[in-house]
Amino acid sequence: MAQIGFIGLGNMGGPMMRNLLKAGHSVRVFDLSDAARQMAATAGAQVVDTASATAQDADVVVSMLPAGEHVKAVYLGKDGVMAAAPKGCLFIDSSTIDVASARDVAAAAEANGQMLVDAPVSGGVGGAEAGTLTFMVGGSDAAFTKALPFLELMGKTIVHAGGAGTGQAAKICNNMLLGISMIGTCEAFALAEKLGLDAQKLFDISSKSSGQNWSMTTYCPVPGPVPTSPANRDYQPGFAAAMMLKDLKLAVEAAAKSGASVPLGSQASQLYALYAGSGHAGTDFSGIINMLRGDK
Repeated sequence: MAQIGFIGLGNMGGPMMRNLLKAGHSVRVFDLSDAARQMAATAGAQVVDTASATAQDADVVVSMLPAGEHVKAVYLGKDGVMAAAPKGCLFIDSSTIDVASARDVAAAAEANGQMLVDAPVSGGVGGAEAGTLTFMVGGSDAAFTKALPFLELMGKTIVHAGGAGTGQAAKICNNMLLGISMIGTCEAFALAEKLGLDAQKLFDISSKSSGQNWSMTTYCPVPGPVPTSPANRDYQPGFAAAMMLKDLKLAVEAAAKSGASVPLGSQASQLYALYAGSGHAGTDFSGIINMLRGDK
């Protein structure tokens, strides 16, 4: 069994860490939240006082952090994780961050005799709890091979996207598409309501026709057609609007830097900024249908 460090025990990181424990690994954790630390201790993890302490004698360190600046600070600081970890240690960063930061940290790990994969996830809290996440992995062939057995304990679909940073590229492209498709799906259901078409009837037709998409068939933004969707629990996340906005901003920024044209991605980012800024940052991203309806 491996000695694993885990940094960041939020809605996603906590269940991922527990799945590593269930597999029999020894897990040393750090989080700023008292509640998260208590949860980890109850689950059987060793709680330490600093992020770097998770890396001492570690075979693997997994991180799930808010943004690129946090990842760089945790890994590259004078008293950071890389300095504390042994040579040959593998880092799995499952944060969703900008591509440039992911590549910078991977290059620093390589220069320090260590390996890093950027491995952002898709699948939400339910997938994290069930161990069925999708991992989009960027890194060398050797790093991916070493990471795979650990990723398989936390996810069901693991795709090696390419070299360093390509996992992040895949994540932001995927989530830009998701944000756009959710807005389109919400517009269609809102229009159907105005036209007197029952939501279930639209679902029955479009879910089997050319309008079919994941936002409709798995995450339907109106109550009823998909019982497991957040629409049936007053749009409790799920995947919060603030997180969708973060990913859309990353996509728009990446497009600007690379010279790509993303007019729909830009518009989706603006709409989610309005929705999150109107007091709904913590609401599921599918709840944007209420703003499109004109509801407060």
